[in-house]
Amino acid sequence: MDVASVGLVASVVFVWALFSARLGRADLTAPIIFVTVGLIFGEALRVIEPDGWQEPIKLLAEITLVWVLFADASRVRLRELRADLGVYARLLAVGLPLTITVGTLLAMWLFDGLGFWLALLVGAALAPTDAALGASVMTNPAVPRRIRRILNVESGLNDGIATPIVTVAIAGAVAAESLEGHGPGPALTALAIGCATGIAIGVAGGRAMRLARARQWASEDVAGPGVLALALAAYTLTVWLDGNGFVAAFIAGLAFGDSAGRGGVREVFFVEQTAGLMSLLTWLLFGAVAVPVVVDRVDWRVIVYAVLSLTAVRMLPVALALIGSRLSPRTVAFLGWFGPRGLASVIFALIALEELHERADLAVAVIGVTVLLSVFAHGLSARPLADRYAAAIGDGMPTDEPEHRPPVRGFVHRHPDTETNRPDQPAKPD
Repeated sequence: MDVASVGLVASVVFVWALFSARLGRADLTAPIIFVTVGLIFGEALRVIEPDGWQEPIKLLAEITLVWVLFADASRVRLRELRADLGVYARLLAVGLPLTITVGTLLAMWLFDGLGFWLALLVGAALAPTDAALGASVMTNPAVPRRIRRILNVESGLNDGIATPIVTVAIAGAVAAESLEGHGPGPALTALAIGCATGIAIGVAGGRAMRLARARQWASEDVAGPGVLALALAAYTLTVWLDGNGFVAAFIAGLAFGDSAGRGGVREVFFVEQTAGLMSLLTWLLFGAVAVPVVVDRVDWRVIVYAVLSLTAVRMLPVALALIGSRLSPRTVAFLGWFGPRGLASVIFALIALEELHERADLAVAVIGVTVLLSVFAHGLSARPLADRYAAAIGDGMPTDEPEHRPPVRGFVHRHPDTETNRPDQPAKPD
């Protein structure tokens, strides 16, 4: 990519910033726009050539996901998390394993030559969700705050939980006869290291920032970049310790948000803005480099798998996991549908391609097509379905239903436009 190409990409980002709200009202989300622009740049204009971009895209996607996870988690208070612990346990301990199992069996059935390990790779890589692809749901104040929080926390944790399974699948594909060091023990150890490191860094960083803010040691100009670096430090230190870096980033965000005080919201806002820019670039490169490659491998089986992965493979396990949760069938269906596949799945596909080369071509194609379909299906359906669901909840359900239940006693739910943690409002003293 030359200087002129960089300038063209920068211009597209600026134009998107000018018209993002208007395009959003037309259900054209950032991933839809930038995947399409990337495809045009790569295939029609040849502004971005596919060769040599695999490793940069992987690095860009990993860093972006770390910042997205940290920023999303920082807005969830631990008291709210404990209030819905049973729902999260159902979705992550029952729904996620069922989704991986069904996705694996479906891949083995549809693709004869894929084998167990690559089928497991497909099932595990496509199990994590990305709430950012349904931004209209996450920002719609008419959708109960509890439902939005459930989607956010689930998407923050399920990619970290799926990472060890993806690692096992890749190791099995490399050497099916020898899985030493890649069994469930090391996977659980990696999760434990990720949780411990995330808690330690998040609490220490949050308290340090709170103290520095109170004593006026920290400049507002660099506090945001400092938190940006803190999120990256949680990830890299955990990876260095052979832990799960994505889990560490999310847990660190939870801990930082709970310990940094109200002033931390302004600092995390900088992380959100940076992650937003990085996401745009990631989706543009995905459209320019990855989409043309995976499209060449598309046949009817890939399309069938992608459609089923976004519907039955996700929605049926969620429905089974939420039996007894007292959530209405409408809410269960809503939670089941809004499980978009995004950055985590792209990262897993790139890791598999790096480790397995051409042996992973079919698996990567299935993952890539599913993500591509999810970008458009969930992006276009997010606002209308969220509005319809919110209207149904508001018109047909009393406010004491589980969908509206306050997470903890004493908490007041405010409209986002009146919340005290808006980044454009002065932070209240700690």
